[in-house]
Parts: sequence; C-alpha cells; structure tokens
Amino acid sequence: MDDGLYPPIEPYEKGMLSRDGHALYYELSGNPSGPTALFLHGGPGGGTSPRVRRFFDPAHYRIVLLDQRGSGLSVPNVSDAYDAALRDNTTAHLVDDIEALREALDLDVWQLILGGSWGSTLAIAYAEAHPDRVRQLLLRGIFTFLPDEVDTLFQDGRVANHYPDEWEAYTGYIRRTSTNWACEQQNLVGAYQARLQDPAQRLDAAKAFVTFELSISHLHQNAERIESTMQNPAQLVPFAALEVHYMLHGGFMRRGQLLDHVGALRNHRIHIVHGRNDTVCLPRAAHRLVQALRAAGAGDNVTLEYIEAAGHSDSEPRISKALRTAADALARETSSP
Repeated sequence: MDDGLYPPIEPYEKGMLSRDGHALYYELSGNPSGPTALFLHGGPGGGTSPRVRRFFDPAHYRIVLLDQRGSGLSVPNVSDAYDAALRDNTTAHLVDDIEALREALDLDVWQLILGGSWGSTLAIAYAEAHPDRVRQLLLRGIFTFLPDEVDTLFQDGRVANHYPDEWEAYTGYIRRTSTNWACEQQNLVGAYQARLQDPAQRLDAAKAFVTFELSISHLHQNAERIESTMQNPAQLVPFAALEVHYMLHGGFMRRGQLLDHVGALRNHRIHIVHGRNDTVCLPRAAHRLVQALRAAGAGDNVTLEYIEAAGHSDSEPRISKALRTAADALARETSSP
C-alpha cells in the first residue's frame, strides 16, 4: 500500500441500469455480504476508475461504483451523442438514479457514500432527499454551488492569484476564438458551452477547459494525468460538457439549497476531507457546510479534516491516505458496541 490505498481488486459483478433513455454502468466489488459503500465521482462527467475501489477495505465493504449520466461507461456518452447525453441530466435526475440503483441492488440503506468535489455535492443532495437511506457520508473537496464557489473557479479571475498562466490559457482560448470578446468575457462558462455545442470546436474547447481545471487540481501539477486525459475523448468531452452544463445552471438547484436543507443530516455521521491548498473547491465552502450542520444540531456527528500541503485531487497522496483512513475509521465506528 505504498500510495496509502488498498491493493487493486476486480469487480465481481457489472451491470447497466436503464433510466429513461440512459443506461448507467455500475459495478460491485469487495465483500458481497458486507455493508455497502457507494463512490460518487466528480466532474460532473469525471467518471469512475478502478483506482477508487481502493479507498475501501474490500474485506469489510461491498463497494459500488456508478458512472453518472453521460460519462464513463454509461450510455450515451457525451463524446458519442452530445445532445442525448445531456438530455434529462440534472441533479434531481442523478439523485433519482442513485435511489433507483439502491432499489435495484435490493439494499435497505447505503452504509457509506464517499463523494469528492461534484461527488460531494451529489452525495449531500441525495442524503438530503433520502436521509433514511444513507447512514454515513465521507466527503472530499466540498462544493455547494454558491456563487462565489463557481465564480472564483471559472469567472472572476481569482484563481489567477495563484495560477496566472493557467488562467491566461483558459481565457485566452475564448478570446482567440471570439467574435465578441467584450460580451463573452462576462460569461466565460457560457462561451465554453457555445463552443462545446459546435462539433467543429468541441474537442479543442474541451481540451482548453479540462487542461485548465486539471492544471490547478494538484499541488504539484500532474502532467502525466493531463496528457492521458487529452488523449481520451470519452473522458475529456463529458468532463468539459457536463461541468459547463451544471455550472451554467447553478447545479440545477435553488441558490443555497444544500445549506438550507442540512437539518435533514443532523443525525448522520459526516466526515469531510479538504485540501488546505485546494483552489478548485474552496476550503471556506467546507467551513460553511460544517457551520450550517452544527447550527442545525449535528454537533460532534460532523468532523472536518484539513489536509496540509494538499490540493484538490483525490490522487494526491495526502488526500488518498486521508480518505482511506477515514473510511476505515467509519467502518470501525459501526462495528463498535
């Protein structure tokens, strides 16, 4: 376990869940008789990978991975059928998908949901909608879609305080391809969507957008990950198109919705891992969520762990180890008398 995770494992079951024009890929690994842990990937559109199985003790947990609508091995993938993959693709639809998967697996409850970045958003939204169907949340890189979170990342240039070259590349692609820069600079996410909707510009726009986010996701830039993603349109295009789709619509939630409804989670065990140097998801977002939960009566049920000298990605060693350690600790809590 040099990287702090459990050894690689293979799934013992794979399936496709049919959902109103979408077929969602899911898989099961680990202990078929154990309490069930669900992993929710980021993005939106990031998809799962074999690596994320390794956050969980396979001797303890039945591990479920799900590729959300339009991404990963789910069908249609945005890279193959842009309009079809974005149709009926909202937070409410994804929450319903998770509930449908729970029913398809004949589960009474998810023991643990681990969600990072956008996955933390979706985990909170699901738990607030179905509080009796999940017991524990392990969240990494909190994102609640408040305007300062969206604008800091994609619009107002505050990221340039730490990543000026990356910000210049992100805005420069729009400026070079724009016929009305004075207008488009006021809505950079909208400008990216316009190019992603054009098949002739889609791949270049996706590369510019995703390169920007991946370039600021690691404390030490991961050039290998960026290059690998650039070579994989089935990963690259959903990442860009779905993220833009959700950012333009405020996550398809009312402003402040997640914080307003945290009272539904006051009795849940929630642990949050957040990189101190995360520039994709603001540490203040994690702080606000914890304050809201405690004001709603969560008390010691919620804990927040800032990871020093760590950025955003769950592939950073300090973040990876913290997630695996937390999943183990939460498992012990349920096993205690």
